[in-house]
Amino acid sequence: MNGILAVCGDDVKCYQRSADNVSKLLQSNGPKPGITLARMIACTDVHYTDTHALAACILFHAWADENADFAVTERVEDAAPYEPGRFYRRELPPLLSVISKLAVRPKVIIIDGYVWLGNWDHPGLGAHLHKALDETVIGVAKNPFRFGPAVRSVRRGTSTRPIYVSAAGMDLNEATACIVGLHGEIRVPTLLKRVDRLCRGRLNAVASDLPTATDH
Repeated sequence: MNGILAVCGDDVKCYQRSADNVSKLLQSNGPKPGITLARMIACTDVHYTDTHALAACILFHAWADENADFAVTERVEDAAPYEPGRFYRRELPPLLSVISKLAVRPKVIIIDGYVWLGNWDHPGLGAHLHKALDETVIGVAKNPFRFGPAVRSVRRGTSTRPIYVSAAGMDLNEATACIVGLHGEIRVPTLLKRVDRLCRGRLNAVASDLPTATDH
């Protein structure tokens, strides 16, 4: 299936592209039997308001893909407060919640943030996610936090500003090459920018010509 799966709370909607229109295939209170997803690459992000968190996950098949194949959002009430030095306590539950909505777990999960805080003995959000799911996690951070052997600074495309890559379950050199190979000629890859917009409630961020789902 080549389309977008949008999940908001318990409301599941599945859409498929066609040459000249968009056809709604499914609308129910849960995935229908027989609908499966191949193990794909996921990029994730979480946005917070005064009342809730909105986690987003978009899935794609190849590192150079420009467009997502599926997108999932999950509203989480009563998000944990921010604790300096313990960012994972706030961010991990929404990420686990949105990933749990997928019929098949991604083979690689990209997060907005760090896997390791400089060294491999200082776990960040991504290390905790890797421990919880036992899947490969790559962290892509836009701001420097703590330099060390577990973090790689890299410039993409025409940008003169670096992003910061860390990884668990994959060699750091390989993970860095994968992030460099993501679509987009600017600092932040295309699909990472789109998942950021999606978690902020802009449901047209993944594909503006697709129907959108609303939160309940």
